[in-house]
Amino acid sequence: MTTTPERSGPVPLGVPAPGAFDAHHPPSAELVSDCVHCGFCLTTCPTYTLWGEEMDSPRGRIYLMKSGLEGEPMTDSMVQHFDACLGCMACVTACPSGVQYDKLIEATRAQVERNHTRTPKDRALRTAIFALFPHKRRLRALRAYQRTGMPALVRRTGLLERFAPKLAMMASLAPPPPDKREPIPARTPAVGRRRAVVGLLTGCVQGEFFPGVNAATVRVLAAEGCDVIVPQAQGCCGALSVHNGRDEEAKRFARRTVDAFEAAGVDAVVVNAAGCGSSMKEYALLLADDPAYAQRVEAFAARVRDVSEILAELGSVAPRHPLEVSVAYHDACHLAHAQGVRAQPRALLREIPGLELREIAESAICCGSAGIWNVLNPEPARELGDRKAANIAATGASLLVTANPGCLMQVAASLQRRGARIGMAHTVEVLDASIRGLPPSALGVP
Repeated sequence: MTTTPERSGPVPLGVPAPGAFDAHHPPSAELVSDCVHCGFCLTTCPTYTLWGEEMDSPRGRIYLMKSGLEGEPMTDSMVQHFDACLGCMACVTACPSGVQYDKLIEATRAQVERNHTRTPKDRALRTAIFALFPHKRRLRALRAYQRTGMPALVRRTGLLERFAPKLAMMASLAPPPPDKREPIPARTPAVGRRRAVVGLLTGCVQGEFFPGVNAATVRVLAAEGCDVIVPQAQGCCGALSVHNGRDEEAKRFARRTVDAFEAAGVDAVVVNAAGCGSSMKEYALLLADDPAYAQRVEAFAARVRDVSEILAELGSVAPRHPLEVSVAYHDACHLAHAQGVRAQPRALLREIPGLELREIAESAICCGSAGIWNVLNPEPARELGDRKAANIAATGASLLVTANPGCLMQVAASLQRRGARIGMAHTVEVLDASIRGLPPSALGVP
């Protein structure tokens, strides 16, 4: 994790400043000056890889931030380049100078949302997205609509793709509803000796689109000696909001999340969605100006763990049964780059007898999901997804494993377009199958 620079006292929203940004936490000039424009970031940046445009690279965007700090106004062109960033943070990993691009782009996006007027069409789409995805009940209603068969009928007409391609992309990504949904108890006791008491974030998209991942997470944690508590008061963690500059909305979600897990009295907060985990670990930055939460949230963020992290920290005690399967492991960007968690998932998978782990070429290049980026930018997202799918298919593996629901949806759509037959699973689902002695077919392996 990168270090967080000291922040000066809060400045009220809307206080003007010269240039593109207002005076409320603009991108840090000090962090901007860390970039020496060496170009190491270029080969890992998805948009530079696609278009070869300097201003669609991390160092190009940092140059635009510097211009904005020095008096350049916020223009449509400037915003277009900021919006084009996937926020994958591969550049943070690649940068030899330790440039904190993650802090810079999130501060910039908050400025854009406050100070730039989007087109009515863009505003309407973003409003629709954020009226849906962070709200579990609304996602549940979407799942009920899917079961009616209407989405398939709409797709066959081709009208949605013709007249509203971004909405068509959103509709195409949703996986089919599961045949049955496993209920998750509010508290699941440890199997054998209790080693920890953990709380599980069930998530919005994860909970409604991939409920089996949460069920598998509870089983694996319990098998490894954890009491698992699922706070009923939890809601959206705010990851999508903070990654898209919707700071006030993100803060409301963050406060609710902190309150819910503090009340649960857990040793660790376990997250099985990479994007959620990366944001929750940065709550101290998000709520730094909130006197009621600033100190509390530091202790909270220190307890946040990706499920692969806590399993690696505890060490395995549950027996692993053989699972004869070849696995291509896809690094979710917000796990590998934002959280620096790469070794733990691989080590856990290698503990399974019979499992063969294969690496994917161009692993640092994002699959094109990036939260809602694939909905806002369907064509380049499709190109990135197809590139990732080709590299996955080249491994010859029979199962793709990753740790983020957005990646699973994006890559599944791309592999389907290729006609590739490959199972798809979250890391914890593979561990669960091995612990329970299930065959590869239980993970969708053909």
